[in-house]
Amino acid sequence: MCFYHDTLNEQLNVHSAEYRYSCDIHSGEHTHSCAVCIKTLYKRSILLTHQRVLSGERPYACTVCNVTFTQKIQLIRHLRVHSGERPYACALCNKAFSQKVNLIAHQRIHSGERPYICDVCNKGFREKSSLTRHQRVHNGERPYGCAVCNKVFIRRDHLILHQHVHSGERPYICDVCKNGFIEKSSLTRHQRLHNRKRPYAYKIKHNTM
Repeated sequence: MCFYHDTLNEQLNVHSAEYRYSCDIHSGEHTHSCAVCIKTLYKRSILLTHQRVLSGERPYACTVCNVTFTQKIQLIRHLRVHSGERPYACALCNKAFSQKVNLIAHQRIHSGERPYICDVCNKGFREKSSLTRHQRVHNGERPYGCAVCNKVFIRRDHLILHQHVHSGERPYICDVCKNGFIEKSSLTRHQRLHNRKRPYAYKIKHNTM
């Protein structure tokens, strides 16, 4: 039985002798047209989601933080951020994830699978997003631009770090002396002064005596 129809009645009718509905996903037919961009889609629910993207409508709102979404499934995934629910667990190491796609990407660490291959240098990646970022090294694309100085970056997180230079924000705070840092790596290096985890400090001290 095909599970791509919205209701049980649709499914039964598709696979009964009546054939009141046709299964567009298998036939390749796109029978639902967008009146705005003329794009055709195979399922009415997908058309509705597409139309919400164009109109900006986001009818599903989080009751905790008021973030809104175009699809109910997006809200369900988001709510796990607040609840801490992680229903997808790795069978090898028991690490759990809030989304199935994250579990699939994690499992590739164990299997060594890297299905996303760069067509320029043949380097493989576990996630498509990692391949997309890598390809910018080859094509020179830098889609994230600073609104203050127009400096551009390959990755969004690099832009966020750069923006701290302009704003003066130092979000990584030392819990011992309360000094702030722009990058987490800088905080980690600083904390070694307090927790004495500098591997060469003791040796250097005694060599100078």
